Amino acid sequence: MNAYSVGQVNSYIRNMFEQDYMLRSVNVKGEVSNVKYHSSGHIYFTMKDNTGTLACVMFAGNRRGLDFTLREGQQIIAGGRIDIYERDGKYQLYAAKIVLDGEGQLYERFEKLKKELEEMGMFSSEYKKPIPKYISKLGVVTAPTGAAIHDIINITTRRNPYVSIILYPAKVQGEGAAESIVAGIRALEEQGVDIMIVGRGGGSIEDLWAFNEEPVARAIFDCSIPVISAVGHETDVTIADFVADMRAPTPSAGAELAVFDFAAFTEMTQSLKQALKDQLAASVNRKRDRYEKLTLKMQGLSPGHRLREQRMRYLSLLDHLKDAMDGTLKDKRHLLDIRVERLEALSPLKRLSSGYAFVQDKNGRVIKSVKDAGVSDELKLSLRDGELITEVKNKVILKDER
Repeated sequence: MNAYSVGQVNSYIRNMFEQDYMLRSVNVKGEVSNVKYHSSGHIYFTMKDNTGTLACVMFAGNRRGLDFTLREGQQIIAGGRIDIYERDGKYQLYAAKIVLDGEGQLYERFEKLKKELEEMGMFSSEYKKPIPKYISKLGVVTAPTGAAIHDIINITTRRNPYVSIILYPAKVQGEGAAESIVAGIRALEEQGVDIMIVGRGGGSIEDLWAFNEEPVARAIFDCSIPVISAVGHETDVTIADFVADMRAPTPSAGAELAVFDFAAFTEMTQSLKQALKDQLAASVNRKRDRYEKLTLKMQGLSPGHRLREQRMRYLSLLDHLKDAMDGTLKDKRHLLDIRVERLEALSPLKRLSSGYAFVQDKNGRVIKSVKDAGVSDELKLSLRDGELITEVKNKVILKDER
């Protein structure tokens, strides 16, 4: 009995796979599961449907053509070859290209057009027109009965009741939607609106597809009026968003971006008015204080003020001098009084008035002692009220006199 090794069998099966032309280039459709991104750069995953599963691998060298991230549950079409991995004895799909199926095809179209328009410069910021801050006419291209137009009207009326809204009732979904949107953009441009909102409410990628069409993108790009793209919900992104002068996450947000908040402006104006008044009052007070200080300084530096100061100083010095003179005179007068009293006490006249006499000889010599005069000498006695001429008759010397 002939027996083959495991390796021989696997090699034989591999040869069979390689000789089958269909398995060398095959497209397989299915749902993604068990996705694993290896550190080497390879992607390992499984494709499945309701009948079975198929092991798959995409080597790192083929990932350049994969412009999205594989996720669990995606419907994809993987193209490549079916081959066996001899070591494990398992066959698998070696994917060279992977595209999304259904929505994935639309996504591919989206990415292709996005790349083309971006290369043409239609997304460049240099072509974006500035959004005017104050408007009087708002143009809206959207469905006339959807929630989008109601939200835009409500928000516009609340923010600024003086803004008029011109609606172009466009078809925004299905066949002919792109043509209707383009016609609306051109019609409102002819109306001369200040700004234009182009959009609709949320939906699937198929529902929003009209805003991914090239004619719509070119109409927005060529429009001379600033355009705000407001398509779907916040997470929805369309080609119109990239081409428009501004993207709003929702139609409501588009209205808030387009319409100036008049109530907030009024409140801000009042606040600024009060702030200006306060600043003006503070400035006037500062100027007044400075004026008063400068006035005082000028008054202090003026000749008249200096003359008054000198006059006051002169008068003050004069008062001090007068007080000093009065004090000196008072002291001198007091001293004079004392000395007068002393002189009076020593005055011969004072003594004479008390009964004493001033005695002189005929030559005017003062007789101070009995010894200074002899008997028969002529003496002159000066009294308080006159003089007496007398002659010494006798001398008596006191016993204690020597």
